[in-house]
Amino acid sequence: MSSILTNTSAMTALQTLNQTMNSMKTTQNQISTGLRISSASDNAAYWSVATTMKQDSSVLSTVSDALALEGSTMDVANNGLTSAIDVVGQIKNALASATQPGIDRTKIQGQISNLQKQLSSIASTSSFNGQNFLSVDSGASGYNATKSVVASYSRDTSNNVTVGSIDLDISSITLYDKNTGGTGAKGLVDKVDTATTGSYTDASGATTTSTAGTGVSIANLDISSLTNSAGDLAKLNALSKQVENTLTSMTSAASTLGSVKARITSQQSFVTSLKTTIDQGVGSLVDADMNAASTKLQALQTQQQLGVQSLSIANQSSQLILKLFG
Repeated sequence: MSSILTNTSAMTALQTLNQTMNSMKTTQNQISTGLRISSASDNAAYWSVATTMKQDSSVLSTVSDALALEGSTMDVANNGLTSAIDVVGQIKNALASATQPGIDRTKIQGQISNLQKQLSSIASTSSFNGQNFLSVDSGASGYNATKSVVASYSRDTSNNVTVGSIDLDISSITLYDKNTGGTGAKGLVDKVDTATTGSYTDASGATTTSTAGTGVSIANLDISSLTNSAGDLAKLNALSKQVENTLTSMTSAASTLGSVKARITSQQSFVTSLKTTIDQGVGSLVDADMNAASTKLQALQTQQQLGVQSLSIANQSSQLILKLFG
């Protein structure tokens, strides 16, 4: 039946053309954004998962930056500590030469004084981004010997977030501590020795031992007034032992610092790899297949042209009724 009120063919052609236009709009959006799912309306479940994973990936970028920053701080501290070990070794050599009878200990003390100044300079300048692990003030407000760096970020199946950290107790690597209150948590270099004893055996076999410790720190030891008496030589030996013990502690501190730095480097590599994996996972959920999208767009463009022609033919069919009245 032909009707001038209802053109079924035109309505069908129009409906098909609208569907094609909607598909073209979706495909063009995928091509322009590169995303198969760009909003919750495209796929609410996948969009929600992808959005959460993107946020986690962003946090991991921050974690990686924090690890890199702290790694640089560790490098500066390690370089300073390594240099300090070399300087303390030179002080040890100077003290060894000072045990020779008849040597001018005033000149040796001049050498030691310069080395002490170098030690202080190394510690005070081993700073990065406002952090100095070698020269501190444990009596300052807000001081915390434990230095923590954010090292991980994870989310469990219940959506609970866990932030992990790598900690370093700098009290074991500090060279200078400005804290003068009470006994003071002194550093390795400016700590006053009250325990190390030394002994001197003269040509006759008689032994003299210092029993009260050196009573000084490496930072301010002074041998210029020491004589060749048995007591002074025993004290000189005690100072040498004190320096040797400090070198052992500094070597251990450098080893600790190196271990933490290695852990930070390893964790940074892991975080970078984890972020890449998460980004790939997000991509597999929401990224559009550009090859498929471009092919589909060409097909839809052809369908659009055919739909327009079909609608045009359907609209013209009603005009044929006029010929019946001609």
